[in-house]
Parts: sequence; structure tokens; C-alpha cells
Amino acid sequence: MLITDVLAVPVRSGFFTDDQAAIALGARHDGATYVGAPATPGFRSIRQAGEAVSVLLVLEDGLVAHGDCAAVQYSGVGGRDAVFEAGTAVAAIEDAVAPLLTGREVTTFRELSAEIEALAPGGSPLHTAVRYGVSQALLDAVAQARGVTMAEVVRDEYDTGLPIVPVPMFVQSGDDRYDNVDKMILKRADVLPHGLINNVDAKLGRDGGLFLEYVSWVRDRIVALRDDPSYAPVLHFDVYGTIGAAFDADVPRIAGYLARLEAAAGPFRLRLEHVVDAGSRDAQIAVFAELRTALRRAGTNVELAVDEWCNTLEDIRLFVAAGAADVIHVKTPDLGGVGNTVEALLEVRRAGMAAYCGGTCNETDRSAQVSAHIAMACGAAQVLAKPGMGVDEGLMIVGNEMARVAALVAARGRTASHG
Repeated sequence: MLITDVLAVPVRSGFFTDDQAAIALGARHDGATYVGAPATPGFRSIRQAGEAVSVLLVLEDGLVAHGDCAAVQYSGVGGRDAVFEAGTAVAAIEDAVAPLLTGREVTTFRELSAEIEALAPGGSPLHTAVRYGVSQALLDAVAQARGVTMAEVVRDEYDTGLPIVPVPMFVQSGDDRYDNVDKMILKRADVLPHGLINNVDAKLGRDGGLFLEYVSWVRDRIVALRDDPSYAPVLHFDVYGTIGAAFDADVPRIAGYLARLEAAAGPFRLRLEHVVDAGSRDAQIAVFAELRTALRRAGTNVELAVDEWCNTLEDIRLFVAAGAADVIHVKTPDLGGVGNTVEALLEVRRAGMAAYCGGTCNETDRSAQVSAHIAMACGAAQVLAKPGMGVDEGLMIVGNEMARVAALVAARGRTASHG
């Protein structure tokens, strides 16, 4: 099967690109936007409409393989690539990717995606978002050429030996952190609510009191609304380094506060993402390893999840080797090609940690579908319901894709066993 054409089409992403630094400095909400000047290079304003690019690979039989380039909501910080611009990405795809792929035989995903990862026009790698979208399209092309799902391609090429079944879904609330929690409970989300705790004064409290109240409210709301006492979701909050900021990065004080949060969350498991931002990868590894050790010595079972400063496959390997987390957020757009996501999820899983196939609200329906295939094939501990912050849409897109894929794979297995 040959690739006869490569198209790059600007499209919309599912949310916005936000200047995390400006928000952390206290930028004020004004409706759906923020007031003030951006603080991170590359931003035109604190909140910008998210951009994406659809990569369409036209195959010789007329079928079209599809992937979407998209970047995270908080670009340009924590060691990530600069803000993603669709126009620049289209030019890069047309100039560097299309000549490489047009007329190529669809062979294996690993072979083709490795060539995209190695591309360095002008001496620099392609933007992570470009590698992300092109590799999705290549995975789809291989699946279509073989007449199987993308999940089966990953399972077979990486020899995972894992069943392809739906994995738990994690849902994030955005700033609508109360009404959206009700939606999550009513729809029995497996992991909730994220909470978007990204400002010390407005959302955490200088003594942590505001966040403590919110954790208690989420626990009480689950108990009040659940229709079955057996429904016990994991409580996973992203705190964007605010706990470290409020407690001066003092590990014993942070550990004591996390123990209070765990008591407030009980009987539900508590998972906290990006508790501290130490300012660099090595410092982040050191402080998370220290905090994790302190928590275990105190008999606290709070699970620490890492995100910022753990962006690339190399970063993830270092965090895993140091035992610096309980949960590794494999943030799909940050890793570039989805082959890196596969490698990361499998390595985290083999190390006995929870492999979270995540991403961002600022992705697209297509990248969410591809992520669902990858999460299933790699036995992820959880997958992000994305894109957007509305709860319903992400649960539908990712959940429905997993249900369809699982049904197809199961049916194929039954046919083979009766063959």
C-alpha cells in the first residue's frame, strides 16, 4: 500500500492555550478569558484559541489515514516546546514531511514513525505537536493497510501480550469544579475530578484550607450522589505546584498537609499531580523522591503523580529509575511521536508504577481516539477523557472508541477460534 498524497489542514483544538506563568502570578479571570499581559515568550495573550492541524495520508486504494497535531494547554513551560502555531506546522509538514512520505510504501509503524522522529529540518527536530500528529496518521495508515485496529498494530509490533480491553477513564473539571463533578459522578467516571488548582490564593489557600475544603466536598458529593455504594472512584487532583509554593517547598510540611488531605478524601484513594514545581528536571526528581519516601515512612498512602519536567521518554525513564512517583503522566503531545508514548507506558508499567495515558484538554477528537487505542494496547492504569473541559464530550469520545475497539477485537478473536 502506497501513500500517494500528504495533506496538512488547519483545524480547531478542543480548548485553549494558556500562559501558566501569568495565571500563577495572579492573572484575573474576565469571563472566559484573562486580564493582563502574557509572561511566557510566544504568547500573544494569556489565553489564546487552541490551534491544531489534521494530517491526512491519502492511500493508493482511496482510503485516508488521519492524525491531528496538537499541543498541551500550558505550552512553553516546564521544559516543553514553544506555543504551537498551525501555520508554521503546515509549512513544516509540507516542506519536510510530505516529500519523505509521498510515494512511500506503508510498512511498519515503528519503521515509519522512527523516520519522522529523526527528521531535523534546519538542524532542529520537528515540533512535538507535529511529530504527534504525523505519527498518529502513520499508525492509522498501517492499521488500514493490515485491516485491523490501531490497538492491534501496537499490540503486535510491540509484543505487549496484553488483552485489548477498556481501561479506566480520568475526567477533568476545568474551572467549573462543582457542577462538572456532579456530571462525573452521575456518569460513573473511574477517576475524577482534576480540579484545576492552579492558583495559591484563589484555589489552594495560603494554608491549604481552600483545597482541603474542596477535597472534602468532592468526597461528600460522591457519597450523596452515587447510586451504588460500590462506586468508589479514585480522587485525582492536579495542583500545578501550588502546594510547594504555599509551603515553601518544605517536604516535611508538605507531607503533613498531604496526610490531612488523605483523611479528608477517605475512604477514597487520593492521587495528587504536580505537588511541587522544583524548577528543573533533576530538582523535580529529587524532591518527588524525597516526598514519596517521607509519605511512606509516615504511613501515608497518597499517590504522587508527575507531569511537568517529565515530558520526554528520556525524562520518564529517569523518574522511573529514581522511584520518584507512584503515577507517571505520559502526556501524549509532549512526547512527540506516539511511538514514544507506547514505549513510555510499557516501561512505566513494567516498573510497577501506574502508567497514565494522559494529554490535554487542548487536543482534538482524533488525537483522543488514537490515545484510546494506545492506552488499551499498553494496559494503561488510566486514560484521559479528552478533549475539552465539558466532561460529557471527552467521556463520550474516548469511552465510545474503547468500547468499539474492544468489541471488534473480541469478535475477531471469536472468529479466529472458530476458524
